Amino acid sequence: MYCSPTRDERYSEHSQWIPQYKLEAVLRDHAKTLPGVNIQFGQEYLSCEQDERGVHVHVRDCANDSEQVIDAEYLIGAAGSRSSVRETIGAKMVGTYGLSRNYNTIFQAPGLAEAHRHGPGIMYWQCNSDVPSLIGPMDSDDVWFFMPMQLAPGVTFTPEQAVERIRTATGIDLPYKILSCDEWVASKLLADRYRNGRAFLVGDACHLHPPFGGFGMNMGIADGVDIGWKLAAVLQGWGGETLLDSYEIERRAAHELVLEESETNHSQLPGQLAREGIEELTPKGDEVRREVAEIVKRTKYREFFALGVMLGYSYRGSPVVVSDGRPSRWCRSLDYVPTAEPGCLAPHRWLSEEKSLYDLFGLGFTLLALDDVDAQDLDMAVNEARAAGVPMDVVRLLDPALCDLYQAKRALIRPDQHVAWRGDVWPANEVLAVACGRLHRHSVPGVAGVA
Repeated sequence: MYCSPTRDERYSEHSQWIPQYKLEAVLRDHAKTLPGVNIQFGQEYLSCEQDERGVHVHVRDCANDSEQVIDAEYLIGAAGSRSSVRETIGAKMVGTYGLSRNYNTIFQAPGLAEAHRHGPGIMYWQCNSDVPSLIGPMDSDDVWFFMPMQLAPGVTFTPEQAVERIRTATGIDLPYKILSCDEWVASKLLADRYRNGRAFLVGDACHLHPPFGGFGMNMGIADGVDIGWKLAAVLQGWGGETLLDSYEIERRAAHELVLEESETNHSQLPGQLAREGIEELTPKGDEVRREVAEIVKRTKYREFFALGVMLGYSYRGSPVVVSDGRPSRWCRSLDYVPTAEPGCLAPHRWLSEEKSLYDLFGLGFTLLALDDVDAQDLDMAVNEARAAGVPMDVVRLLDPALCDLYQAKRALIRPDQHVAWRGDVWPANEVLAVACGRLHRHSVPGVAGVA
């Protein structure tokens, strides 16, 4: 058993891994409190039609087998890999299906954390020839996951067989209780389109990749944030059609990066790491284990330390991102290097022990003013926003470190915390209209091309 290198000096020994099902419960409970939110379970999407006024969605209530039509202005398909909305809009998944076939088992095992000698971790690689697999804790209730990998077609387990495989893989005999078992297939697939008229795809409905690297939920949430604020802008009247067009343009580039990275992580699994003699308690066994450990360190580091993949992508090239006219220095990197280049995530800074720069960002656009000059350009920006009905807060901070970080005295931050524009003076060239998708960038005099 090899403990994955997932902890460093930033995490205390008391840190806990929060499983997805607990996070989803928190998000669901919060969503229920929001005005205008109506959550209904047991509803099956059947089909939809759309016209210039909206979308007409046919839904079946599974409890009483009744059907209804829901009229909406837009439809988002977020039902995962088997999305029916994807079929409705005529989108096809393109790429490689079946990189590996795997089996996920959730089980309860009181005492398992203390029964091995590898210390705390979120994932352990079991590199043996009998049952090459992954195993790890899901929460503090002694619930674990067990994942035999790269199985042959047709192989399934009964609960009793799953228990025997856990015992064989770990070498630890405990009273295991199987909670669930399911098969899953790792693939690398991307939809050829994310939109058709008023219908959009987000999350696994438009991108599927191996889970190695933990990118999936981050990608899904980021998809929702991107399309969410843009739909809100259009529905509230201050966003234009180009804003909706930009959703796929921006997110596709981020998805392509994640698909490539997760496929690389998938290429080295426990089955490839098993070696003859790896379990021998002999000098030869020690040598084999050292050899495998070096392979893990060399090939798997990026799976656990890839903050640049999650935070470092750029929306440059988007029709709603305005270039600052400078040569771009952005590049792909595993390490996250904050930059305020238009299209990138706004660099963060703690202003005090309890206050973050992000705490000052509004629900709409935020114009950062990083000097102490009582400038008329800020009044002009505020008047532009007010006249267009665009929600925009002005945040003034005299902080030399922020000026160095942003490399400008002004920065326009979008509701999703990405930089839409930066410069030293707010320009009289309708940058706000471009960022809101109401004015195509090529028709704006004085605005440089997209980064």
